[in-house]
Amino acid sequence: GSGGTAPGPQADTASSGGVATATRLRRARTPADLLHASGMSTDELRACWIAVSWLLTYPDEQLIQRMPQIRELATALPTSARDALLRTVDQLTRRDAISLQEEYVDTFDTRRRGCLYLTYFSQGDTRRRGMALVRIKQDFRAAGVEIGTDELPDHLPVVLEFAAAHDAERGAKILRANRPGVELLRLPLADIGSDWHGALQALCATLPPLDADDREAVLRLAEEGAEEETV
Repeated sequence: GSGGTAPGPQADTASSGGVATATRLRRARTPADLLHASGMSTDELRACWIAVSWLLTYPDEQLIQRMPQIRELATALPTSARDALLRTVDQLTRRDAISLQEEYVDTFDTRRRGCLYLTYFSQGDTRRRGMALVRIKQDFRAAGVEIGTDELPDHLPVVLEFAAAHDAERGAKILRANRPGVELLRLPLADIGSDWHGALQALCATLPPLDADDREAVLRLAEEGAEEETV
């Protein structure tokens, strides 16, 4: 993927101080700088994203077998993501498979506010959501990834796997564009004390903090819910 690490400080050493400062200012909002706004390296971001992606998938036997690997990925991360991920891993591994699967379905498949489809929160069931999905598919395609017709590209575990395994910068761009949706998924999980809340906390630790526009969108969407299609 093209999600390499940001150019190091040595990139400017050959320039005079003034030019170097101007270069840094021009680069201040590049995809690479936005990618690392959380302070994590690309490798740390990828590790966190794939761990969260796995934790948010249906807890079948494959996920249970992956728990030691997820724990290993988590322990190498900065504290903000590590502690939250390990809390979710600990909570999920204490549960028996049947009750875990039932709670997963109750949390993510039947609650509208537990919806794992990112554009549902920002666009609702409207024509605008179709355009948002097209833009995500275009990002996937630009990285050489074709998504099957049987799944939507805004499914959070799919977006996270794309960011982790294919293109960190484009994946992070999709997550930032749907930052209110991520927060609207985290908040109800916090409210119900969900075992999966730590996974969302860890994901949020990889993203820039909510800005004023994002906070306003979260408040508005929390009050209104997703918009319905009007004809």
